Amino acid sequence: MKAARIVVLGVAVAAGGLAALMAGRQVQVQAPPPEPVTKLDTTEVLVAKNDIGIGQAVGASDLHWQIWPVAAAGPYFIRKNDKPGAVEEFSGSIARAPMVAGEPVRESKLIKANGSGFMAAILPSGMRAVSTEISPETGAGGFILPNDHVDVILSRRDREAEKAAGHDTFVSETILNNIRVLAIDQAVEEKNGQRVVVGKTATLELAPRQAETLALARQLGTLSLALRSIADGNKSAADEKTERRGIGINTVRFGVTTTTTPK
Repeated sequence: MKAARIVVLGVAVAAGGLAALMAGRQVQVQAPPPEPVTKLDTTEVLVAKNDIGIGQAVGASDLHWQIWPVAAAGPYFIRKNDKPGAVEEFSGSIARAPMVAGEPVRESKLIKANGSGFMAAILPSGMRAVSTEISPETGAGGFILPNDHVDVILSRRDREAEKAAGHDTFVSETILNNIRVLAIDQAVEEKNGQRVVVGKTATLELAPRQAETLALARQLGTLSLALRSIADGNKSAADEKTERRGIGINTVRFGVTTTTTPK
């Protein structure tokens, strides 16, 4: 009996081992092949190491190289394989637009001052920076900030109309449309979340003929700045021309009759 039990036990163990072997082979056959690992192509691009404000002189410590996916690197990014000495090349430049830490640097946002002041450096080619006096009443209560867009309104007395009507007549008209504000006093950008800048002067970005118009208007009457919405401020020059053809220049006249009592 002992020999028979040993034989039966051996047959059972052999059968179990054979079944386990067959099951293992079946699992190996049914297991899906591992997915191929895709290698991500990368490059090094120049980015801002720290927050950079408009008009700030950029030093070598403000820039560094950072690994970036090639597929996400835009055509205007500065790549190390194209300009290995870019950090030294752009050191000392003036920021024409603000940049945040980690933002890829574009050449259009930096300009070499060559000894000029930062305002001259950030002005677009062909444009002029002209200042005009403002107050809370003529500057939208201080809610105008640098980089906002405004209309310039002239309010003056109409001498010709006074001669014809025999009483005081005042005229208000929009002389400049969609003008970018470069600075309020000495502030060229929003500081520490400040939403209101109450200043005495506003510096505007004007074309040469617009600068002449503003200079003349200052001698004729009172100037006011009308803040435009963001949507209107982004209108193109073509849109502005179409708008002006449709509505013309707004002119409002107010007549005031003065009665003199004889003594």
